[in-house]
Formats: sequence, structure tokens, C-alpha cells
Amino acid sequence: MRRTDLLSVFDEQRGLLLGVAYRLLGSLADAEDVVQETWLRWSSVDLDSIDDPRAFLVRVTTRLGLDRLRRIKARREDYVGPWLPEPVLTAPDVAEDIERAESISLALIVVLETLTPLERAVFVLREVFGFSHAEMAEVLDRSEVAVRQLAARARSHVHERRPRFEADRKVRLNVTQRFLSACATGDLAGLLAVLAPGVTLINDGGGQKLGARLPVHGARAVSSFLLSISRGPTIARYLGLEPGEPLPPVRSSVADINGGPAIILYVDERPIAVIALDVADDLIQLVRLISSPDKLSRLASDVRDMR
Repeated sequence: MRRTDLLSVFDEQRGLLLGVAYRLLGSLADAEDVVQETWLRWSSVDLDSIDDPRAFLVRVTTRLGLDRLRRIKARREDYVGPWLPEPVLTAPDVAEDIERAESISLALIVVLETLTPLERAVFVLREVFGFSHAEMAEVLDRSEVAVRQLAARARSHVHERRPRFEADRKVRLNVTQRFLSACATGDLAGLLAVLAPGVTLINDGGGQKLGARLPVHGARAVSSFLLSISRGPTIARYLGLEPGEPLPPVRSSVADINGGPAIILYVDERPIAVIALDVADDLIQLVRLISSPDKLSRLASDVRDMR
């Protein structure tokens, strides 16, 4: 079989494979590595010998993803500060589909981190992509009975731990814009007006950037933290500038991140942070601040490609 035929079949499934791998790993960089490794294995097969290319590719991707997930879970135990998924720029058409948007949301991927690797794989294949128990048994090389048990356990854990936040996109967008305006203008009263009294801020800087390495709780503490990091001296330290070195302009915009509205902060067109908000009852319940450079490198590339 010609290599061009293999590539054509693979390209038809690439989006599915990347979706499975990202939801398994919470890192687009790791997911792309897994998909690339899947291609290397696929490129050497005899296509005529494969009855179901989609099933074959998902099986290889899932098994490679599980191997990588087991390795990186051990590394994450030593991660400095809170761990959050790598933010992914998504198209508005994804955000308009509530089910698809939820399946890639930062909130859900954080919950998936609490599952065992096998539970996570089963949940992703079953709940997100609609695989049957028989199909998952084939992918994971487990009995159908074992897969059903894994699926039930994973579904129960996710149901218990998934936050019940506002799903309406227009509400989230309106609150996000009000939040951004208050932060940009240093409006303490305006910021407090959109924060729930018990709001929590989680900051993932990967140990490489300034910020809170423990969650910040309460509207007053969260607002103080947000307004302090928006000031010039803190931004200068964040960027590693020398004393007296001029501060480049900091720009912000609202974009679709992981299927919902979020804020991207830029310096010289380079993303330096992503802020995603969980909203309920028109108030912000949780602020996720991602500033780890390792998690923003792909986002920078995607933003440039959109221009």
C-alpha cells in the first residue's frame, strides 16, 4: 500500500486521535508527541491487513497515551505549585456546542487528573467519544466486564468531583469582560462585584514565574492578588527585566480557550498568561491563572497562525 494512502487514512482520524490524547494527558505537546508516534507505527503497517483503521489507530494512540500518562503522573507529584492543563485555543464553533466544549474544559480535565490512568481512558473513550464497552475492551485489552466496572467507577468519580458551574456561554463571556475591565483599570469595587465571596484562585506558574504557589481564597484576598500582579513592578519582575529597564506594553484580549471564554495577556504579542473563570449565579467561583512558559509556547504559535 502506498504511503500516500496511509497518510490519507491517518489524516482522516488525526483530529480524533489528538482529541483522545489531549484529554488523556492534559498537555497538547504530549498529545502531539503521542499522535506522531502513532503515525510512525501506522506508516509501517499493511493497510490491506487492517479491517478497521479507526479502531486500530485509537487503540495505538490510547495505549501510547496510557504509557506516557503513567510516566508524567509520577513527574507531576514533584510539580512546583498547583498543576493545571495546558490551555488550548479553540474555535467558536466548538464553544457553541456545549457538550463538546465541556469535554475539553479545564474544569473537566482537572477532574480527570484524579482518576487512575485506566479509568481516565475509559471515561474519555466512553463519555466523550461514544465508544461501546466492547470497543473499549478491544482498545484496552481488557474484558468487557472489567471495562464496564471501570466505566461505572470513572463516571461516579467525575460526577462527584465535577463542579456545577454556569454553562451559559453569554453569561460567562459577560462576566469575563467585566472582570477584565476591572483588573485593567484597577477597579477594586468592580472586581469585588464579580467575585463570589468564597472565590478561589489557582495559579500554575510551573515554579518558573512569580505568583501564588498555594490557592488564594476569598474575594478580598483574590482581588488584592490580581490587582498586585497587574502593576508595573510585578510585571517587570515576572518578565525578568532588569531594574530601570522599560516595561513593554501589556495587552489583553478575550479568546476561546478550551471551549469557553478566557483572557490572554500578551507582551510583544507573546502570551504570558491565560486566565479562565468558572462562573455560577453570575459570579466568579474559581479563577485559573496559567503562566507557566512551558504551557504557553504552543498557544503563542496558534495565536500567530490566526493572524
